[in-house]
Amino acid sequence: MPVAVEDVMRLLCSISEERKMKAAVKHSGKGALVTGAVAFVGGLVGGPPGLAVGGAVGGLLGAWMTSGQFKPVPQIIMELPPAEQQKLFNEATAIIRHLEWTDAVQLTMLVMGSEALQKQLLAMLANYVTRELRAEVQYDD
Repeated sequence: MPVAVEDVMRLLCSISEERKMKAAVKHSGKGALVTGAVAFVGGLVGGPPGLAVGGAVGGLLGAWMTSGQFKPVPQIIMELPPAEQQKLFNEATAIIRHLEWTDAVQLTMLVMGSEALQKQLLAMLANYVTRELRAEVQYDD
């Protein structure tokens, strides 16, 4: 039976949606750039005290800009380019290859009936998101 990439992506979306899985790509470089720029301007305008104030304000601004940028994992999965979806598909099929199924609905029902398979697929997905997308994973349970 041919295994469809779309079916496996739908399965991963279902599992991650049920567990309210979110991920945030880390933008630490952007935050550091803002912090440095505001500290530099503060130093130009106010000398050493301006540098200190600029660094503090820039640090707070940088932290604020990079926080709370979580997106639902199902949305991230569906926005992945085909090459990345294929990588994710390959990892998932290594876990579900022993199952007999005909479409995404049946596949999802089989996996949702097995806590062990759900845990394996969630762990694989969290690992993929962390490793390949360099994102932080969060669960809203």
